[in-house]
Amino acid sequence: CHNPPCGTGAVDGGLERAENFKKVLDVFFDGSYPQMAKSPSIPPPQVGSSPITSSPQAGSFSIDLSLEPPADSSPSAESTAIAPEGWYSDFNAQWLLGKCVNKAPIPSGKVTFETGVECCEKAYANQASGACLNSLPHTPSTPSDMLLVTPPQTLQTTLKPVFLPSGTPSSGLSTHISDSTHQPISSTSEAGTIIHSKNFIEIDSALESVKAEIDSKIFLYKTPGSQWVPSTVYRYNDFIESLQIMASEGVAGKKFYIGDSNVENGHVYGLVNIAAFLAQSMKETIQYDACDENSWDLVGGKYPLSNACGQLGQSYQDYHCSPEEAHMECPVDPNMSITGVTHAKWYGAPGPMFCGPKTNDQPFSGFWDHLYECNKGWANPPESCSDYEGQKAGRYDQSMTYANTAGRTDVEGCCWWGRGVIQTSGVCNFGKLNYYLGAGAKQEGRTSKYPELDFCKDPEVICASSEYKELKWIAGEFYWMESVQSYNEGGWDYTTELRKFVDGGMIGTGFIDGVSGIVNRGCHNPPCGTGAVDGGLERAENFKKVLDVFFDGSYPQMAKSPSIPPPQVGSSPITSSPQAGSFSIDLSLEPPADSSPSAESTAIAPEGWYSDFNAQWLLGKCVNKAPIPSGKVTFETG
Repeated sequence: CHNPPCGTGAVDGGLERAENFKKVLDVFFDGSYPQMAKSPSIPPPQVGSSPITSSPQAGSFSIDLSLEPPADSSPSAESTAIAPEGWYSDFNAQWLLGKCVNKAPIPSGKVTFETGVECCEKAYANQASGACLNSLPHTPSTPSDMLLVTPPQTLQTTLKPVFLPSGTPSSGLSTHISDSTHQPISSTSEAGTIIHSKNFIEIDSALESVKAEIDSKIFLYKTPGSQWVPSTVYRYNDFIESLQIMASEGVAGKKFYIGDSNVENGHVYGLVNIAAFLAQSMKETIQYDACDENSWDLVGGKYPLSNACGQLGQSYQDYHCSPEEAHMECPVDPNMSITGVTHAKWYGAPGPMFCGPKTNDQPFSGFWDHLYECNKGWANPPESCSDYEGQKAGRYDQSMTYANTAGRTDVEGCCWWGRGVIQTSGVCNFGKLNYYLGAGAKQEGRTSKYPELDFCKDPEVICASSEYKELKWIAGEFYWMESVQSYNEGGWDYTTELRKFVDGGMIGTGFIDGVSGIVNRGCHNPPCGTGAVDGGLERAENFKKVLDVFFDGSYPQMAKSPSIPPPQVGSSPITSSPQAGSFSIDLSLEPPADSSPSAESTAIAPEGWYSDFNAQWLLGKCVNKAPIPSGKVTFETG
């Protein structure tokens, strides 16, 4: 009924349902409710009820984020009645304008918090306006040289990356800094200087303007039903937290590259570096929604449990550091027992990897039987799948010895499988993380970001920590700084090639192909030693997707760039545009007047159609030209 209690009692969670309704409306209408043709005039909000000023557009508003109270906002007796039990969310206003209060009495069913700041962080996480925090009483207890990294104090209005013309004063930049849940950063420190730099602010502003698209278009994984949905493991907020740390503080004198502050639009170099990093991450882990390495090396139709020790013949505990860095690596503890927290999700997929000592009862390791049907409710006694949540089939089988590709038949000391967004693995890499970022530094009297975390005793903290969710990103960014940004072999220098790619108009796949080789095979020009790149085409496609999200398909022209030549007539449906690097798409079906097919273009590939990624991804097309490039996936029709 519409007016409970009626028959079955009062409404369950009525307040929560109402709050949900307001949140959805604010997302749909961005806080600006339209006035319908037959609606009576919408009365303006009461003075002092929320920080809204009138607007000539029906239902629209603007937000006053100044800290001065309205002239007539002297507290009433009701507003000064304090609730000693704590602070709670006040959802009478729109969610974008919601705030936390500690008025008495506290409404029935309200969740309370000890402080107003805690209430704002929990009840209004990622509130773009910052209205909740700004509504709290402000006390000058924070030292003036400390930057408290909190939700934005100004409303972000930038919708896409801003490319400033020469001479634009830096005072016009947004000073929004992404949310941080950890220690404040001194504005006079090196990290504080970087965070306040024009370059960092432009990077942060650009990413914030497309954060919804990053979560909904880039951080996607493929479900067992072949649908692409947002990842549950990799989210924008954790990523931006990690980027702030690694770009401003870094590790061992190395920082995540965010561009060149001495060049107009120099932050674009940084955005392309981030795009290359995310492109590799999408291939390595994000598409699987996994933080822990999945067991995927199939041996004789089964998945050896000793894949935790290494797959494809590898042995992660034998990945030692160089003699100069040997003091950093983790010792192998045969008594260590760890179970991963993520795993593959397809029907019958192997459960999470685990390690542990050999025992008298279990002196060997078996295999995962992905064909076993564990859902047998009709059996006597009934059977169910219980190895992991959502399991549909498969089971651990420890009844017989089963070796992995390298011949390993136990999981003792095998706790060093890949973790994080680019699968940090081996005793050397985890040791370096601990030496620079974790307890290893504290033990030697050095400062570190996570002095209480011992990555050698618990490498799984990278995936399992609920307090430091950014770790899964930081592990990958540390690898990126150590192995990719610093790569300079055979005349191929990463930073130089990145700049050439950007200055040349971001054309072609040469740069990202080289990066893919470094990440997947250890060299920029595979095959080299370990073979050809795995998924090179997919990594290049990922790169184009990220660039198109970052730049909305319109790549900026750098100050020192040569003029970007217009596309050749007939090569793609692009019309010229006066803005450097921008374009418009002609979707008409009429061919250009001079687009008569050449002999090459009419050579048909009978095997089928394939994607042609020579153009920007946003303008990519499918062709059936012969010969079909090696490794291309083909389709029956265009």
